[in-house]
Amino acid sequence: MSVRIVLLADEQRIMREALRALLERQGFLVVGEAWVGLEATKIARELRPDVIVLDLVIPIRNGLDAARFMHEASPDSRFVLLTSQTEESYVHEAVRAGIRGYVLKTQSADDLVHAIHEVSSGGIYLSPEVSDAALRAGQTRARLGQDPLTPRGEEVLRLVAEGKTTKQIAQALGLSVKTAESHRTRIMDRLAIHDTAGLVRYAIRRGLIQP
Repeated sequence: MSVRIVLLADEQRIMREALRALLERQGFLVVGEAWVGLEATKIARELRPDVIVLDLVIPIRNGLDAARFMHEASPDSRFVLLTSQTEESYVHEAVRAGIRGYVLKTQSADDLVHAIHEVSSGGIYLSPEVSDAALRAGQTRARLGQDPLTPRGEEVLRLVAEGKTTKQIAQALGLSVKTAESHRTRIMDRLAIHDTAGLVRYAIRRGLIQP
């Protein structure tokens, strides 16, 4: 039995149309498309797709943030990330976000089809180019025992790296300005990074924002 639903989330319409045509030729049933993270989350909740194929770079929410929200909206959906990123930090963040398939845009269409079949049957697919990076990331995480930042800390860091002021961060997260400033100070202490430029570089390495 073929995969019942594949939801596509990509910023470029021509890419979505090309992917739809490719996957439909392979027997997949594509019933939803989205090009922004918020829209993709809404569609995931309504359609509960078997597999969600998404790009790392999509407006409003990046692909990994969207995957986290879509996973909550549709827990049984499997995720395949289509990206050009091979850095260890991106692979690590993708795994943490619940991504089961990691396909590079330099790979063939057959590789994407194989990845979808693999994750839809409960498996995991990693591009050969990123398999070593994923292994290294797992080993590093095991050595550290835990990530240096809490989920709230990562939210604050992402907003700081995006250039938001403390007041704007407080408004975005529903915090007092004093609490937002406390989070920022705690992040700097935990990371031993005491300037905004350094925080931006760290956020990029972690895949929280795009360079």
